[in-house]
Amino acid sequence: MRISVSQIIRVVVAVNLLSAAGSALGADPGAPATDIQPVTDTYHGTAVADPYRWLEDGDDPAVKAWSEAQNARTRAYLDALPERQPIKAALTQLISNSSPYYYDLRRGGASIFARYNQPPKQQPMLAVMTLAADPATARVIVDPNAIDPKGTTAIDWFVPSPDGRLVAVSLSEGGSEDGVLHIFEVATGKEIGDPIPNVQYPTGGGSMAWRADSKGFWYTRYPTDGPPEDRHFYMHVFFHKMAGAPGKDSPDKDMDVLGEDIPNPKIAEILLDNSFDPDHPIAIIQNGDSGAYVVYAIDHAGKWTRIANYDDKIIAAAFGPDHALYLVSREGAPRGKVLKLSPGDLDIRQAKTIAPQDDGAIEPVSEDNVQPFAITADRLYVKKLIGGPSRVDIYRLDGGKIGELPLPPVAAVNEIVPAGKDSVLFSVSTYLRPTYFARYDTGSGKAEETRLAQTSPVNFDDAEIVRDFATSKDGTKVPLNILRLKTARLDGKNPVLLYGYGGYGISLTPSFLGAERRVWLDGGGVYAIANIRGGGEYGEAWHRQGALTHKQNVFDDFFAAAQFMVDTGYTTSKRLAIMGGSNGGLLMGATLTQHPGFFRSVVAQVGIYDMLRVELDPNGAFNTTEFGSVTDPDQFKALYAYSPYHHVENGVAYPSMLFMTGANDGRVNPMQSRKMAARLQAATSSGQPIFLRTSADSGHGHGSALSVKIEQSADYLAFLFGQLDMKLSQSP
Repeated sequence: MRISVSQIIRVVVAVNLLSAAGSALGADPGAPATDIQPVTDTYHGTAVADPYRWLEDGDDPAVKAWSEAQNARTRAYLDALPERQPIKAALTQLISNSSPYYYDLRRGGASIFARYNQPPKQQPMLAVMTLAADPATARVIVDPNAIDPKGTTAIDWFVPSPDGRLVAVSLSEGGSEDGVLHIFEVATGKEIGDPIPNVQYPTGGGSMAWRADSKGFWYTRYPTDGPPEDRHFYMHVFFHKMAGAPGKDSPDKDMDVLGEDIPNPKIAEILLDNSFDPDHPIAIIQNGDSGAYVVYAIDHAGKWTRIANYDDKIIAAAFGPDHALYLVSREGAPRGKVLKLSPGDLDIRQAKTIAPQDDGAIEPVSEDNVQPFAITADRLYVKKLIGGPSRVDIYRLDGGKIGELPLPPVAAVNEIVPAGKDSVLFSVSTYLRPTYFARYDTGSGKAEETRLAQTSPVNFDDAEIVRDFATSKDGTKVPLNILRLKTARLDGKNPVLLYGYGGYGISLTPSFLGAERRVWLDGGGVYAIANIRGGGEYGEAWHRQGALTHKQNVFDDFFAAAQFMVDTGYTTSKRLAIMGGSNGGLLMGATLTQHPGFFRSVVAQVGIYDMLRVELDPNGAFNTTEFGSVTDPDQFKALYAYSPYHHVENGVAYPSMLFMTGANDGRVNPMQSRKMAARLQAATSSGQPIFLRTSADSGHGHGSALSVKIEQSADYLAFLFGQLDMKLSQSP
C-alpha cells in the first residue's frame, strides 16, 4: 500500500496531538508535532533538562514515524521550490560532463595505482597505469559500479603490493564505511583468497601494509567477539599469509601481532605504512582524535618495537629508501620539524633535526594514510601550510633546504608520489581550476603538467578569489577566501554563503569549487570560506586555541568572518547564510544560538549539537580528546557553556534552517540532528521553517553514490535560493 506524503504528515500529527499530556505542537507552524518527555541529568551539581531524549533511539517505531514525517514535510517544501529542478539539472549537466579524473595515487612496482572517477558513474573505480602517468595506459582493476549496480558500494582505501601484482581494497556499502578487505590480481582483476571483514570503520578507520615479498600483509581488524559495544573499538593489527585459494585464506588463522601493548587501546586509530621502504613497515597510532601518537616499527624477526610515546609529540613517521627513519616532531616546534634516525637506530633521542621549524605548518599523517612528506633516493619533499595554501620545501636527505616545488598562487598540494629515480608526481589544487598532476624532475629542477588533469565545463573566468582577513573577538586575524564575480559590487545586496569547519586540526585548503559554487554564482551569490581556529592552517597552536576548553574561539572566529562580510559591504544579515558539516555542524548550531538574529538561513550537515551526550554516541569516545568529557568539571563547564541544544531559548526568532543527516552515519549519530531540529521547531518565534532531511542511502558522506550527492546538493541549494529569494538567472 502506497502512502502519500500528505497522509504521513496528517497521521503522525494526529497521533501526537492525541498523545499524553506533555506533547507540544512546534512553534515552527508547519512542523510535525513532537512529544516532550523531559529527562533531567545532574553533572557536578548542575541539573540539565533533556526534553527530547526519546528521539535518541533510532530503532524505536515512534522515532522512525517521526523521522518519516519530518522527511515528508521537508520533501514537500523542497520539491515545490521552482528553482530546485533547474538547480538539479545544472548540477547534473556540469558534473556529468566533467572529464574522468584520477586521484589518490600510489606506486606499486613499476605501476601507478589511482582512484578513477568517471562521471556520471556512481562510484570511483580503481585503475592502474605505467610510471609515465599517462591516462592512455590506464586500466580499471576494480569497478564498484559493476560489483553493485545500485551504486552503494564504495572503495574505502586500497594498497598495492610492492611488486605491483596484487592490490588490497577495502569495500563498504551504503556510506557505512564498514569495510571488508578484498585482494585482487592486477593482471586479471580477479579476486583471490577470502574476504576479511571488520577491517575498517569510522572513526578509527583502517589500513594495511604488505610484506616486502608481497606474500602476506599486516592489517587492522576490530573485535569479532566480545560485547556488542566493543564492535567498533579496540583495533588490533593482524598478520595474514597469502594462500591464494578460497577456503585457505581464512582470517581466523591470522595472528594478532599488535594490540595488547597499545596504550589506551579502546580508541586506538592505527595507520600502517611502508610505502617508501617495503622492508620496514611502521604503525602510527593516534589516541582517539587527539593528535597524539605512539609509533611502532617492526624488525626482521617480526617483533614490533615502540619507538615513540604520546609525549614525544611525533605526528608522522616513515622509513625511506635509505632505510633511515624520518619523523615529524612538534617537540619544541608547534608547526613541526623533521627528524632523522640512521638505519638500524630506533632510539628517538638520537634523532637529528634535518628540517627545522619555520613559518610553514606540517600537518600530521592524514586519516587516509597520506604522509606530510615524500622520500626519494636523494630528496625529501615536505608539505607545509601557510594559513591554508601550501608550500612544498625540498631538502637533501641529510638536511639543508635546496628549493621548493613550483606552485601557482593560493594553491594546495595534497599528494606527492615518487615516480622514478629522479622524479615525483604531485597534485595541484586551486579554487578556480580542477586538480591536475605535475611531474617534478630533480635534475632540471622544473615541473611540467602531466595528462592526469581533469577538465570541467565549470568555468570561473568571470570570477576571482580574494583572500582577506577578519578580526576575531580577541584580536586574532582570521583568513577568508572569498569567491565572487569580477563584476560584484560591495553594495550590501549580495546573497552570501559563508562556510566553516574549525576542528580536529583539519585545514580547509584550496580545492576546485566546482559545480555547486558555479550554480551559487549564477544565482548572484558570493561564497566565502573561513580558515578559523580549531583547524591546522597555522599549526598545532592554531588547533589547540580552538579545542577542549578553548572551543569558544572557533565560534568567535566564525562570527567575526560573518561580521566582516557585512561590514565590508558584501551583504546584510537578511542576505547572509552559513553552512558547515560534522564539526562544522556544531559550528552552525553554536553560531545560530549565540547570534540568532544575524543570519537569514543555516544549513547544517551531519552535525553535533548535544555536547553533553556526544561521548555516549557509537564513536563518541574518540571525540573526547577534541571536545572534552562531562566527567571533567572544567570540561563540562566549557561544553555546557556552548552546547547548541542546551542554548535554544523559547520565543527567540531563529533563522530558517535545513538539517541534513544520514541514517548510516557511523561518525555522528543522526539523533543529534533529530533532537536539535525538534528543539528549534518548538522554540522559534520567527515563523521561519526548521527542516530535517534524513537520507536512507548515506552516512557521514564518505562513499555516497553520485546520484545521492547530487540530490543532497540540489536540496540545500534550492533551500537557500528559496530563502534568500535567488534565481538561477544565468546559463551554467
